[in-house]
Amino acid sequence: MPLGETISAARKKMGYSQKELAEKLMKDEGGPISAQYLNDIEHDRRQPSSESLLRRLAEVLEIPIEVLLYQVGQLPSDVRGQNPSPERIQEAYRAFRRSLEK
Repeated sequence: MPLGETISAARKKMGYSQKELAEKLMKDEGGPISAQYLNDIEHDRRQPSSESLLRRLAEVLEIPIEVLLYQVGQLPSDVRGQNPSPERIQEAYRAFRRSLEK
């Protein structure tokens, strides 16, 4: 499922309008995002501008952050900071693929 569809479905399930949800989502520089920006995210025209906004979306909509990070093609910041060997990276992806196949 694309990121926008996930966010839109969760927003509707929680009973928020786009405007209500946008007011709960703060930009890194302060102030809420616009309803138009949220609309663009929900229609996959834009992605959240930062991991912190993605984390706030996850929190408000009660979606695991890992799901949203996967949908935007990012690794969590705590994983990006590590320096594993190429073999460990390969094994991690193998394990990930195996778990998705189940």
